[in-house]
Amino acid sequence: MDLDFTDDELHRYSRHILLQEVGAVGQAKLRAAKVLLVGAGGLGSPLALYLAGAGIGTIGLVDDDRLELSNLQRQVAHDTARLGRNKAESAAETIRRLNPEVRVEVHPHRLDAGSAAALIPRYDLVCDGTDNFPTRFLLGDACHLLGRPLVSAAVLRFEGQLAVFKSHLGPHFPCHRCLHPEPPPPGLVPSCSEAGVLGAITGVMGTLQATEVLKEILGIGESMAGRLLLWDALDSRFRTVRLKRDPACALCGDAPRIHDLAAHAAAAPAPACALP
Repeated sequence: MDLDFTDDELHRYSRHILLQEVGAVGQAKLRAAKVLLVGAGGLGSPLALYLAGAGIGTIGLVDDDRLELSNLQRQVAHDTARLGRNKAESAAETIRRLNPEVRVEVHPHRLDAGSAAALIPRYDLVCDGTDNFPTRFLLGDACHLLGRPLVSAAVLRFEGQLAVFKSHLGPHFPCHRCLHPEPPPPGLVPSCSEAGVLGAITGVMGTLQATEVLKEILGIGESMAGRLLLWDALDSRFRTVRLKRDPACALCGDAPRIHDLAAHAAAAPAPACALP
């Protein structure tokens, strides 16, 4: 591992290096890490900024959406002057201004089965900051099948949830489908454009995602794998629920029925940034 740092790097990351749990070795791990962010909106904005600030060496951004005025209430990686621009490209510009040491890889397209199979193996860890159920389920399946940890968050109105999935490591870890076996029927769960979301909720959950990413890369603290964090902002209450692997799960169970990503190739995304 390369432990050589420039004077600028030592200065930039000095507060990390002072931490016994991080130090120079940990900062070198962050610099060597490659993290894929799917979604550069409400969750992806704070997530991308804190990962860039922390010195993640390579950040990949996947998003085909274009910036609208209503996004700016919560999507803080963008600004008014960039309205109409692709969100992945806009977020990449912000990251480069924040930390020129970070390599940013822009993928300005919607994730499908083919691109997931091509992209995910290039990264060490994947983050779900999406706003539709088909892509969420595609990511959960793809990360299990391709052997990558998934850090997932979701928001709606005044609530958020967070989980880490590492089911590829064996039966001690549940997968995304152990929690949500199938997407909800269309129209059952409202989208953010229908039900609304307090902008700061996405900031909190995206920052919590970033924290879990850093913990996973550094190998410190207790992983969120096998647990679900639920936050009710109106009650100022966090609670954690234990997740167990479902032996009948179609993806990671004793007799899995999902063996590849072909079933997702024709999935038509439906807007829904809601909690499943």
